[in-house]
Formats: sequence, structure tokens, C-alpha cells
Amino acid sequence: MKIFLLALCLLTSGRLVNPCASAQDDRMRLRVDVTLVEVNVAVTNSKGDYIRDLKPENFVVLEDSIPERLAAFEEGHDSPRIVLSPAAASAAKSGGTSPLPSEKLARAGESNLFILFDTSNYMYRGFVFAQDSIADFVRSLEGVDRLALYSYSRDLSRIAPLTTDRSRVLRGVRETVAGDDAALYNGLLMTVKDAAPLSGRKAIVVFSNGPDNASLVPPEDIAELAQSTGTLIYMISTREAQTEPISSAVFERITKTTGGKVYFARDWKDERQAFASIRDDLAHLYSISYYPQPNPNRGFRKITVKLVGKDMQKYRIRTREGYRVLRQSERSIPDFPTAATTNSSPR
Repeated sequence: MKIFLLALCLLTSGRLVNPCASAQDDRMRLRVDVTLVEVNVAVTNSKGDYIRDLKPENFVVLEDSIPERLAAFEEGHDSPRIVLSPAAASAAKSGGTSPLPSEKLARAGESNLFILFDTSNYMYRGFVFAQDSIADFVRSLEGVDRLALYSYSRDLSRIAPLTTDRSRVLRGVRETVAGDDAALYNGLLMTVKDAAPLSGRKAIVVFSNGPDNASLVPPEDIAELAQSTGTLIYMISTREAQTEPISSAVFERITKTTGGKVYFARDWKDERQAFASIRDDLAHLYSISYYPQPNPNRGFRKITVKLVGKDMQKYRIRTREGYRVLRQSERSIPDFPTAATTNSSPR
């Protein structure tokens, strides 16, 4: 299992502009040509307030300490815009890559969000309140093109695969029922796998009411895969999980590695506030793209984002730490065993 997970991690890199995926014999195939890396960046002040209206020239991106030239830039839910100069575009061509075509730019601007809802036996006491919080979150979302609702207990259920129909997702929230053990990491791994081939901004919001007690996969592999595919992970959990040192440390590590955040809610009011905070975070992220410069490193590449300009050094940056380089080949990856209620895949 460990070998399989590591192989899967090596297949994906960054938020990529031109991935494709197909299913054959219950296996997942990913063939991706790495030509563009996209990074989500949150910029805040010392009080945690978001800093808006920054320009491309305010950002410096380094990959393994190598300066990168920005190709596209997007703030919040605004449309992405090309910032690569004609000279840089020509250099990109000569280096074996190509400037960002308009159709690829459009796909890079798409936003996809997965909600992963804990329906294990940990949820009995606050199940209705959790459903209400998720429903309010779905109704209040702006700038998200497609939304999916998954649930997990011992198995993963793809209740509403990626769709533009919010009413379908809301119906799915009300149809969920609680019961059985909690295999959070199993379900999260499969959700990340579904998000991996997608272009554009992609995020997973996990609502968990307790620790994992039934998974077969280590959380470290999930964090690596999400980081390498540019998938943001946000987690909302209860104080019960926070009192368990292992679970709280894992939740913190998974979210931080991907550029997301973790929240430990005391009651249903805290849950709603956490969902509102995630909604605001998604609305204020900067998305920056670049063509990687020649780099002999074929393993994990560290991404560093810095701000330049007057008084910019006082602001704080939150983003993922890097990505794993894509292997330029096609490989077959077996799906993790599950009794998921649907085999629907992202469209």
C-alpha cells in the first residue's frame, strides 16, 4: 500500500493546466504534461485581515531558490489575466514550453470545491446542526464553479459528484445519515484522487466530528499527494479531536502542508463561523502561475513566495511548500478499496 501511495504522489505536480484522466479496468490513469505551475497564496496582516489589491509585481516566486517569471495572476474570484511579457513568452517557447493560450487560461480560472462530511457514529449528537452548517455554507458560496458533496464513515459515498447545481448538493446534505466507524483518511485520500486531475483552483473542506478509527492509509501520504497536486485542504473538527494530541497534530500538518487551515469548533455556532472563515479565505486567495525554469531536481521542489514593495515585508504569507515533479509517462494506479455508493467521477 505504501508503494502504491508513493507512486501516486509522483504522478502529479502543481495545479496543472493540461491534465487528463480516464478509467480502465477499475484503475485510475493520470497523464499530465507539466507546463505550468499554479500556487494559491493568502496574504494577511498581523491581525489576520486579508490584504487586497496586490499586483503581480508585488510577488516574487522561487522554485528551489530559482527565480520564476509569473505567467498569470488572479485575485479572489476575479478572472485570471496573463502577465507574461512577450519576451518571456518567447523565451518560454524556446525552452520547450508555450505561452498560456486563452482556453488554458479559462480552465486555470475554474474553481472546484469538494465537501467531505463525516457521517460516522461520532456525529450522532450534533448531526442536524452539522447539516445546517454545511447547507448554509453551500448557499453562501460565491465564485465556485463546481461543487461536490462526499460523505464518509467506514466507506466513502460520492453523494453529489462535481456539479453546478447547488440544489442537488443541498438535497444530498439532507439525505445523509450517521452511523459506523470513521475512516477519515481513506475517504480523504479518494477525494484528493478525484480532485487531482482537475485544472484550476481546487479545494477540499472536511467536516470531521472526531478522530479516525478505521483507516488503512497513513495521513502523511494524503498530505503529500494533496500538496503535489495543488489541492487545498481545510478541516473543521470538534474539540474532541483537539484533545487527542495525535489527531490534532495530524489535522494541523495536513492543512498547513497544502496551504489550508484547520478549525476546532466548540459548538454549532463555532462550526458556522469556521465555514464562514473558509468561504472568506477562498474569496481572498491570490492565484499565481509560472513556467518552471530549467531545474535538474526531479524530486520535490520547494516553492517560496515573497512580497516586494513598500511595507510589504510586514505581511504574512500562507501557501503550500512545494510540489513533486511529474514523471513524463502514463501509469496505472488501482483505486483504494471502498464500498462507495457511486462510481461517478469528476466531469
